[in-house]
Amino acid sequence: MQIPLAVDPNDYRWQLLGEILNIFEMRKTKKIIAKFTQVKTAINCIKITLTSMFFSTTISHVVEELRRREDLREFLRIKEEEVPRAAYIYAFLSKFDLNSFISMILQILNSITKKRQRNTKLIVDCTDVSVDINWFRKPVKQRDLEGKAYKWGYSTKGLFVGMKLTLVLEYPSLRPLLFLLHPANRHEAKIFQEVMDELKRRRIVRNGDIVIMDKGFYAYRNYLMGVNEYRIVPLIFPRSNFNIGRLDGILSYPLSIFSSKMLEKEIRRFKALKAKLMNLLRRWEHFKAVRSVIEDVFKLAKSFGLRRLHRYTGRSVYKFAALNVLLVGVVVALGFREKRVLQRLAEM
Repeated sequence: MQIPLAVDPNDYRWQLLGEILNIFEMRKTKKIIAKFTQVKTAINCIKITLTSMFFSTTISHVVEELRRREDLREFLRIKEEEVPRAAYIYAFLSKFDLNSFISMILQILNSITKKRQRNTKLIVDCTDVSVDINWFRKPVKQRDLEGKAYKWGYSTKGLFVGMKLTLVLEYPSLRPLLFLLHPANRHEAKIFQEVMDELKRRRIVRNGDIVIMDKGFYAYRNYLMGVNEYRIVPLIFPRSNFNIGRLDGILSYPLSIFSSKMLEKEIRRFKALKAKLMNLLRRWEHFKAVRSVIEDVFKLAKSFGLRRLHRYTGRSVYKFAALNVLLVGVVVALGFREKRVLQRLAEM
């Protein structure tokens, strides 16, 4: 049974949702949307979709409640004659070019958050995104997933069918900087290069940045790539078989360094990155609490409908993941960053 969406101004959930939706009344947000599509239509569709995600209900239910409840229409600032059909919202999202949609969402998110500060760290981690499949109607085998965007994967909760969301947060602001989706069967260690390439392409990562990653990304080659190719300090939590002496031995100057016109400067930079990495790896356990914050962010994201998606194409999952990241990003931008606060919000 779907919950009734009766607006209660004294309920902190409605207060929070009101603050989230207020960003769509801002002039700069409307200017961003206008670069991609018709403003009024987009805002109404996105507001309804975000409301459904916030309360973990369906778009159809929100539309039905909008038609029935004047207080909800006033809350969302949508006139009765402007309430779209659920099918129209799905069609609007479906027809929206994927790259344009993601670009629009990231621009909105960046417009309400501060620019990246110096001396901040990056936290990278992955979580499972399950698609809602009726197992009792038809068991799903590996061969049934050929050509599909979603695959069999394994998480801490066991096997699932879906995709894998990779999220990059700035620490300590917890601002989402980047998100990527991969098939569920892709191992984290094998997507390290793709994540770093995207961070470089978007000019998010800087030389000398400390990038914190969980043990899933562990591989000696990733330490090497991080220092030699991306010029970062890849603080990837080591596994039990990690040998710091071995890493020290294989971390050597890249051959490309000797063709540089500023050889001495490049050598000093390499030595500084290596020294910092080795120092941090010797006390990596001190950073467990820092990295664990992203787990609370993931719990919040899943409470906003990411736990099980009723979407079955890569494009559709990507768009709803983008809206989910926007929802989480706005909550964080409103000042909800403490671990206990994030946990409480995830349980509301």
